[in-house]
Formats: sequence, structure tokens, C-alpha cells
Amino acid sequence: MSQAAPPGPLDYLRRWPLRAWLIGVAVFLYAPLITLMAFSFNNSKRNIVWRGFTLDYYAAVLQDADLLTAFGNSLTIAAVSTVVSVILGAMTALLLWRFRFPFKPALEGALALPIVVPEICMGVAMLVFFSQVLPWPSEAPWPLNLGAIIISHISFSFSFVAVVIRARLASFNRELEEAARDLGAGEWRIFRDILIPHMRPGLMAGALLAFTLSLDDFVITFFTSGPDTTTFPVKVYSMVRFSVTPEVNAASTILIVLTVALTAIALRVSGGNVAVIEAGEGL
Repeated sequence: MSQAAPPGPLDYLRRWPLRAWLIGVAVFLYAPLITLMAFSFNNSKRNIVWRGFTLDYYAAVLQDADLLTAFGNSLTIAAVSTVVSVILGAMTALLLWRFRFPFKPALEGALALPIVVPEICMGVAMLVFFSQVLPWPSEAPWPLNLGAIIISHISFSFSFVAVVIRARLASFNRELEEAARDLGAGEWRIFRDILIPHMRPGLMAGALLAFTLSLDDFVITFFTSGPDTTTFPVKVYSMVRFSVTPEVNAASTILIVLTVALTAIALRVSGGNVAVIEAGEGL
């Protein structure tokens, strides 16, 4: 008699204990967010008893000049830090993937520090740096006054980008590069036509990760921001210090929806690029 084949990974999902566990984890993770979003439409200032549906608090948020300014600061910081982090992360990933040089393990360890070091330590370090080593003029015109926060976000974001892109480069077939050289292609053309298309999913994933980390960051931004450089998370925190009102819920809901929408768009684009690249490699 032949032995029965062992169950596959998806077969375990048919067992009720695992289904119950997954449902419990989903409820634990998403129930608070769903509750926050639901109560952002609550027609009650107390925010603990449902009094009816209203959009007045979203109108109040969209008419709050300080909150809109903070939101614009967050988007600007996230956009600039994402572009710079992707460039630095891609260059660092290529350096560590392709070349051998002295102290390479030390550089790899230093690259992992922003990932493993607690954010509170990074925030204090950035505060000391910008107050003692490189004082940043907070009275500079916008967006130059955001420079300290942008540099701080780049310092921890590009490490995540480098790790993601290097993982993508690990699957690169070096024979393609050698074949291109045999055909007379130069290094720049190989980089542009072969390496970058292969790295594109990693670049998209790294950009998405860097943008999300920057947009949602609070701790490091709290230590490096000034009175005229408040970001959206810091502004929401200042609102929460008094009470959790429907305005706070509405502002938080806008941030959640924006993050989810950008994530969906990036995953959609990245998934399409992966399919095109895999189809081209299969030819």
C-alpha cells in the first residue's frame, strides 16, 4: 500500500483550529482600526457612545489650517526622503552585492544598525546631532526648514531599502551579465538594460517601505521637529493629549486610507512589473 501524501501548506487552512487562530489574529490586529474609523463618523463629542452618522468632523479636519500644513509637511518629507533613500539604498545594495573590499562585514553591520536600534535612541541621537554637530536653521524658508527631519528619515529608511534591493539582487543570474559583455555591451548599458529591470520590484518595494515609514514616523520626528515643522503624526499626537475626539479619529482615518491606497497602488504596479520581468526571463 502506498502511503498518503503529506498535506500541503494550504491544506492546513481547512482545519478549524488554524482558521480560528487566523480569525483571532485578524480581529486583534484590525478591530481597533475599524473601531477608530467607524467612530470618526460618530455625531457625538464624547466619542464613546454612538449618536448617529455625520461627516462634520471630516469637514472640520479639512478646514483646519494647522492640520493641513502638518499633512503637507509629512507628504513633502516622505516624498523627498523616499527618493533619496531609494538612490542611496540601491547604490549600497549594489556595492555589497557585487564587490569585495576590506571591512565589508563592518559596513553590513553598520547598515543593520538603524533597523535594530530602538527609535527612541535614534531620536535622541538625531537631536544631539542637530543641536551640537550640525545645527539646522529652523527659521529657513519652507521646505528648507524640514531638512533636519528629512535627513533623519533618510538615515533610517535607506537601510530598509538596501536590504530589500539586495535580497532581490540575490536572485540575479550573472550569466546574463556575462553574455551581454560578450556581445560588446558596456557597463552602463548592462546596468540600464539588465540590472535595473531586474531590480525594479525591489526598488518599488523599497520605495513603498521608505514612504510608509517616513509618513507614519513619530518618535524620531518628535525629537527633530520644531514649532514650524510639525508633521501629521506629531499634530495628531498633540490633539490626542487633550482628548480623543472625532476630529482625531477623522484625521487618523485619512492617514490610514492614504497609506492603504498608496500600498495598493505600489503593489499593483510592482506585481505587474514582476509578471513582465518573469515573462521576459522565461523567453
